[in-house]
Amino acid sequence: MSIEIEVKTQEINDDDRLYDYVSSKTEKLGKYLHDISNARVELTHSKTARQITDRFSTQITIWGKGFTLRSEERASDVFASFDAALEKIQRRIERYKGKRMRGRGDGTSVAEDALKAMGVEDAEPENPPIIARRKKFTLIPMNEMEAIEQSNLLGHEDFFVFFNMDTNSVNVLYRRRDNDYGLIETEIG
Repeated sequence: MSIEIEVKTQEINDDDRLYDYVSSKTEKLGKYLHDISNARVELTHSKTARQITDRFSTQITIWGKGFTLRSEERASDVFASFDAALEKIQRRIERYKGKRMRGRGDGTSVAEDALKAMGVEDAEPENPPIIARRKKFTLIPMNEMEAIEQSNLLGHEDFFVFFNMDTNSVNVLYRRRDNDYGLIETEIG
């Protein structure tokens, strides 16, 4: 599959050598991720940059089915800024693939392998998720301090759902990473 590449320059002399260099290197991104459909490379020269190392900036944005990845780098030379941005986008592609694909390199996602392991063949990924468990509980009206106390007594360390008698709404109390509490207040939209 060929990648549609758009090269934009701002305050840089358009020369064929630069365009060919950028196009050929950007085209090679397709070997890292086959789903790339479009790529845009923006090369900019800023005469008023505070440091000479920030004069040239390159932004690379790639699009494909279900993703958009972007990188930006600055350098004192247009080729150096492009190469740095290209390295960064390659690292982002690898991270994206690592999150989406199985590590063996067979290209199947973890969700597909899980369905095969459960004995479900050719399942539609658009199927809605199955609710595996339902719970019902009675919301007792209480204030925020009582909710914190009740949460601690019950051992609900992550979150606690309660009816806030001060605001007459359902709230979610949760513990933050710094061991303080957060409160989600709901309202009907």
